[in-house]
Order: sequence, then C-alpha cells, then structure tokens
Amino acid sequence: MIHEVLPVGILQCNCSIFGDEQSREAMVVDPGDNIEGVLAILRKHGLTVTAIVITHAHIDHIGGAQKLKQATGAPVYMNLNDTELQKMLDVQASWLGMRPVEPVAIDVPAKDGDLLVVGATEFHVLHTPGHTQGSISLWIPSEHKLVAGDTLFRDSIGRTDLPGGDGRQILRSIHEKLLPLPDETVVIPGHGENTTIGREKRFNYFLQ
Repeated sequence: MIHEVLPVGILQCNCSIFGDEQSREAMVVDPGDNIEGVLAILRKHGLTVTAIVITHAHIDHIGGAQKLKQATGAPVYMNLNDTELQKMLDVQASWLGMRPVEPVAIDVPAKDGDLLVVGATEFHVLHTPGHTQGSISLWIPSEHKLVAGDTLFRDSIGRTDLPGGDGRQILRSIHEKLLPLPDETVVIPGHGENTTIGREKRFNYFLQ
C-alpha cells in the first residue's frame, strides 16, 4: 500500500495519504492544511480519494477538510462526540491567531469497531477519547500500522487541558485500545516522528 505522510499547517500536523496500488482508491487522514500539497501527492500516484477521515476536530487536523472535500467529492468521516469542537473552528482559529477556515459537514459518523476499506486494506476505527471526546485511532493490521491522532506520541501522550480533554480517560484509551496491539506496530502520531507500540510500552514515562 502507498503511504505518504505530509506535515501540514503551522502546527505541522501529520496528514496521511493511503493509496491502494490496484484499485487506485485513497484515504486521506487529517487534512489540516496545505491541500494543494495533498492533491499533488494524489496526482503523483494517480489516486482517487474515497474517504476523508478526521481523527479529532482540532483545527490543525480538520482545517482543510472542506477544501479537500470540494476538490475530490469524497465523504468526511469523524466521531460525532467531537461535534461541539467542530462547531468552534472560528474560536480555535482565534486561539492560534489563524484566519478562520471553512466549516465542513460530516457525512459519516466514525464509531468504535467500524471498518473502513481502501482497495483490499481494512482500517479498524478505535474510539480513543481523552485528548478530545471524539478522538479516534485507525489500526491497519495488514500494514502493522496505527494512525494515533493526538492520543499517543513518541515519548508522550496527547494534551488534555483543552476543551473535551480528560487525563484519566486518555490513559485508559491507550492502555485498553492501543497497548494491546502487537509490539512491532508502527505508530504514526498526529505530530512528530513515528514510534512503535513496543517502544512506548518500554520508554514512555506517561505509561509507566
């Protein structure tokens, strides 16, 4: 499977572009900004977007979703527990000193246990609240990869001091949903460099 990660926007959110080599179907996760760059990667590989997935409704992850939806016609998936945050995009923009972004309508709710398919590859939706109430992660067993949004980072976890955050809840999500995955699982966090489940079990101070 094609997988490119493009850091976008002022907070350098990791936007993932997944593409199936046979069907040329694609999924874009967290198109926070720089939609021109995302579209360039899609053109380079000859991919057609069939799903836009938002791991949570912070502006650096959802900010470019409407632009990408308009360009591709693809449906947008998000967990509806983040609806209130999604309605606050103008407030979030003011926190960061950004210009307001276009709001996006959510087409499909992303719920725990849902299965999204790109070509022959299955993406399992894990509801991992704590950073926000609607935070989700995507587990891709055939690729041994986890897109963790802002739930788990290399040597850290997501902040919980913003609206909808809950420190105990994020630890419960990580221990119950993420750490049981195979140690060799590559974790693509919402910001920063990749890690593995095994590494975070051993070295992540917050999980000891």
